[in-house]
Amino acid sequence: MFATGIENSYPMITLPDGSRKRVDEMEKCGHYKYWKEDFNLVREMGIEFLRYGPPYYKTHMAPGQYDWSFTDDTFNYMRQLNIEPIVDLCHFGVPDWLGDFQNEDLPGYFEEYARAFATRYPYIRFYTPINEIFVAAAFSGQYGWWNECKSDDRSFVTALKNMCKANVLAMNAILEIQPDAVFIQSESSEYFHPESPDCDPLATFLNQRRFLSLDLSYGYPISVVMYEYLLENGMTKKEYQWFESNVIKGNCIMGNDYYVTNEHMVHEDGSTSAAGEIFGYYVITHQYYSRYKLPIMHTETNIAEPNSVRWLQTQWANVRRLKRDGIPIHGFTWYSLTDQVDWDSALRNDAGRVNSLGLYDLDRKIRPVGEAYKRLIDQWKVALENESYVLKFKSGYYK
Repeated sequence: MFATGIENSYPMITLPDGSRKRVDEMEKCGHYKYWKEDFNLVREMGIEFLRYGPPYYKTHMAPGQYDWSFTDDTFNYMRQLNIEPIVDLCHFGVPDWLGDFQNEDLPGYFEEYARAFATRYPYIRFYTPINEIFVAAAFSGQYGWWNECKSDDRSFVTALKNMCKANVLAMNAILEIQPDAVFIQSESSEYFHPESPDCDPLATFLNQRRFLSLDLSYGYPISVVMYEYLLENGMTKKEYQWFESNVIKGNCIMGNDYYVTNEHMVHEDGSTSAAGEIFGYYVITHQYYSRYKLPIMHTETNIAEPNSVRWLQTQWANVRRLKRDGIPIHGFTWYSLTDQVDWDSALRNDAGRVNSLGLYDLDRKIRPVGEAYKRLIDQWKVALENESYVLKFKSGYYK
């Protein structure tokens, strides 16, 4: 599955003057204006799969109330072009009336939204209900950057458990409408390197904590250390047992996102910083596969020019090596179709700074990495079809 995506983050941030603002990447990148042209560019690239979702905060207007106007237009046009959407239902933000990820009512309302979406578009098979749960919980509940702007373990755990429960409820709701649904859970693949022997205990802890979003979503048994961490920070035994007894019954593909910032150096003062590419996608994804035994998709990667073409080649080589080594890997994604705006500050600064991360720039002119990706798809498509296979995994595998 060769794919790209339309960057559709929409967290709330706090501006320097203390006011609040919704950062909508589809607005900043011009997608609301150029959505037809964007979908045409996807087809021009030879791409059949698109990570895409309507803005949750604009679509779910109130309990039981939805505005499907933009969604109807875009999804109908994608269907005309034979673009298969991988539907991203929640991407780093929630509607104003829900507040933020600390809201304990989020799982129930998000389940309602997912069921309503699947009912309106019953032909859609591929879903990412909640994008990068670990990142959303960390940036909102622990780093103090987005949405609730909290900076403590308890807020992180609250955001995490609410999103994971919403994720599981949404998947099972979608299955009621579309029994053949496939869930591609896009999640950031992380690793923490100790700077010195004294940093090793913290790095070990963080390397266990990085799995929590997938552990809860997939009902994977966690370590005693992680169980105690969750309980000490607000999760009850009953809440944890809920995840054990609500295993997803559908087909799951584990999406692993990898950027040059995904590996971290743990310092002696307890802080972390970006370590750059040390292990790389192959090694870290192998760790995630060894844990969950689910088929894989590389669901996000990019880097700014002038390093983008080389980075594409590196990521593709990692994907090929995993496949050759017997890992069931089903797809690759350059994210996103167009350049993005203000991701150099993780969307915290509303500066309008364009980041050259797309296959196309914001004038919809193809970039060198777009030419390279188009060529890669054309060269590899037939060869990959000749070596294809079919595997079915259930997320209840662990039971």
